[in-house]
Amino acid sequence: MKMHSIRRSVLLVGLSLAALCTCASAQNKPMEKVTLMLNWYLYSEHAPFFLGKEKNFYAEEGIDLEIQEGRGSAVTAQAVAAKSATFGYIDVTTMIKAAAKGAPLKSTGVLFQLSPMSVMGFTEKNIKTPKDIIGKTVAITPGDSMSQMWPLFLKANSINPDQIKTVAGDGQTKLNAVMNGQADLLLGYVMDQAIKLQDATGKPVTPIKFADSGINQISSGIITNKALLTENPDLVKRFMRATTKAVEAAEKNPESAVDAMLKANSKAGVRATLIVGMKESIALYHTKETMKDKPFRVTTKNVNDTLDLLVQYGGMDPATRGKAEDYVTLDFLPPNN
Repeated sequence: MKMHSIRRSVLLVGLSLAALCTCASAQNKPMEKVTLMLNWYLYSEHAPFFLGKEKNFYAEEGIDLEIQEGRGSAVTAQAVAAKSATFGYIDVTTMIKAAAKGAPLKSTGVLFQLSPMSVMGFTEKNIKTPKDIIGKTVAITPGDSMSQMWPLFLKANSINPDQIKTVAGDGQTKLNAVMNGQADLLLGYVMDQAIKLQDATGKPVTPIKFADSGINQISSGIITNKALLTENPDLVKRFMRATTKAVEAAEKNPESAVDAMLKANSKAGVRATLIVGMKESIALYHTKETMKDKPFRVTTKNVNDTLDLLVQYGGMDPATRGKAEDYVTLDFLPPNN
């Protein structure tokens, strides 16, 4: 019995020393500097990344994460293609268009699997359904992605374009047109322009989502340079593991995600409306097919349907369409269980 106890003690001491060595080795390993460039200035949908930093999800994966604001998805795509940013968080359809023309980019997960594209106005106007738009004036930005999908939205709802009046302008002009009564509605994103309208006026806004009419494109997701997928696949896996945990934590507690972002940058917005925007963002994370899946696990069909829309309405050359697998990979995501 004594010999057995001695052997057991020696074994336990050995295991403890091994564990201590492993911990010390992990602690001594230098943190890997990673830059995530966003699609735009801070707003609701960016909050999960700050929550992940606050909860040390990235640090636990050996990642020293720097989050940079962006100046548009196209600009961020260029930065990632040039390797001046490790990862980007952008509109994946913008990346697809660039990749189809030869940019060395690929998405490692699509977060917004439902399109945020909407036509929206103040709730007090009682415009709740597509048919309510008939006879109204809509502010649009000619040539942007939403205006390209607008005719398809009208067609899906059996609305003749002649039944709608439009006024044209850039993003701020559209907001001004609705605020000063020149337009009843504008084309915008449910978690962006809708929040800006509400922030500026204090009035509630009702969005009518394109996706509810079957006009759905994938939207925001993570992109990286293709070279990183082969040069440092472990980093990509660690980053996506931490980011998945961050998004899951934000889904459970959107308020804490917004608070983490505001701690990092108090000028990110008004807390109450950022929380509304965060909840609107969460509603875009899953389709019916992926409702039980972890975040970022977009279906091949969703991506292929988006490619079809890009060819038909988004100016994509049919010869460069390719397949879903050419643009999106789920190989670096954590297991779906």
